[in-house]
Amino acid sequence: MTPNNSQRRGRGWLSPFIYLSNNWISLAGVVIVTTATIFWLFVLPITLRGETKSPYVGILSFLILPVPFFAGLALVPLGIWLKRRREGRAGIYPPDFPPLTWHNAELRRLVYFVCAATLANIAIASQLSYGAVNYMDSVTFCGQTCHTVMQPEYTAYQNSPHSNVECVKCHIGPGAGWFVRSKLSGVGQVFAVTFNTYPRPIPTPVHNLRPARETCESCHWPQKYGEDRVRVISKYAEDETNSQTKTVLLMKIGGGNNGIGIHGTHLGRGPGEVLIRYGHSDEARQTIPWVEYTVDGVKTVYATADAKPDGAGLSMREMDCMDCHNRPSHTYDLPDRALDRYMRDGLISPSLPFAKKKALEILKVIYASREDAAQKIPAAFAKYYQDSYPAVWSQRQSEVTASAQQVLDIYNRNIFPDMNVTWGKYPLNIGHTDFPGCFRCHDGGHNSKDGKSITQDCNACHNLLAMDEANPKVLTDLGITEAKAPGSK
Repeated sequence: MTPNNSQRRGRGWLSPFIYLSNNWISLAGVVIVTTATIFWLFVLPITLRGETKSPYVGILSFLILPVPFFAGLALVPLGIWLKRRREGRAGIYPPDFPPLTWHNAELRRLVYFVCAATLANIAIASQLSYGAVNYMDSVTFCGQTCHTVMQPEYTAYQNSPHSNVECVKCHIGPGAGWFVRSKLSGVGQVFAVTFNTYPRPIPTPVHNLRPARETCESCHWPQKYGEDRVRVISKYAEDETNSQTKTVLLMKIGGGNNGIGIHGTHLGRGPGEVLIRYGHSDEARQTIPWVEYTVDGVKTVYATADAKPDGAGLSMREMDCMDCHNRPSHTYDLPDRALDRYMRDGLISPSLPFAKKKALEILKVIYASREDAAQKIPAAFAKYYQDSYPAVWSQRQSEVTASAQQVLDIYNRNIFPDMNVTWGKYPLNIGHTDFPGCFRCHDGGHNSKDGKSITQDCNACHNLLAMDEANPKVLTDLGITEAKAPGSK
């Protein structure tokens, strides 16, 4: 083929393309395409490995990056078409084009532009792709930047046993699939936040939460046998000396070994496999009239006297970790329980006269806002000692002031007037002292057709070693000298 033929071929399709692509719309498309491509290349090695620790990698790779990539591709021919149309109408479209050599100014300009854009994008993407994924995985993003409406949950999370676990680890888990599902289900929530139509408080339980076996059990293993554990519960009376008593329980944690202990009875696997289905009549799953208990394929139905046959009219659910551990990272205390813990830990001085009683009175007052509480709670606590115990106030003013701030801290951790979160708004299903919890089923009123009942025997889950004793002998025998034993509250 002769040079003239080659030049004519270039002028036939490629040379006009090079000339026409030198417009701001097409060049913007080139920048967008190269940017998306570079970002995609940086996350490609992670996606090729399959399941990732960060669910946001999947959304970046499969949902976000393709959008600008194809949008940029569309801008390139759009800019070419607009320039050809504009120059054709103006009569300035060139009849001939220079050869595609390095002497071609249009070609050189396009190559320089693409190379500069690529190098810039490599530098930017190498930092932003990693930083963006890590930031979107962060607690700050979930609790503040994105979900400011979740202030109550974020506050409770910061004081929970899972405070070092990222929100996405439990709420989404690994892989792009559940990330997409969670975000699609959140589209309505975005509009609700935008137009200020979201419910107050946020309703629970979360119905589209990923199954516990795919999140909780990546760290916890209820089928593994757990040793019995001592739990010490401290209680302070509302008298002048804030008399302290302790209740000591031996918790039978158990595991998946033929139905032994709490976990084995409810979630046993292997020999003696246990499967529990239940029917609840309310959204909060606090009223459970019907329970189906299956062991090795043998089913027994326990129902209340007013339950319909086969649980008709009830919402059915297969039991998992979240039915008892329903608030593992977002627990709110009742004021009495919170004060006991703060006094046990020395945050509120138990040596201040009537500290428990007065703090409880102050916390039960309804305040207009958190700002209102911040002004009135410390002032009310301090004024009580100024008026009733002037000697205590004059000699221990700093102690009173510090305790007053801790009373306010209890309020700020548990009460959120803007979201209508008040004392006891979110039931805790572990135990049965503050909320029905275990007694939703273990109430003695769930019976089978053959006359059996779901046990209400206290010793099935724990042994009571001491109850409301000032100095339980069992703690001395066990060598436990402080209330802060494992599992203490």
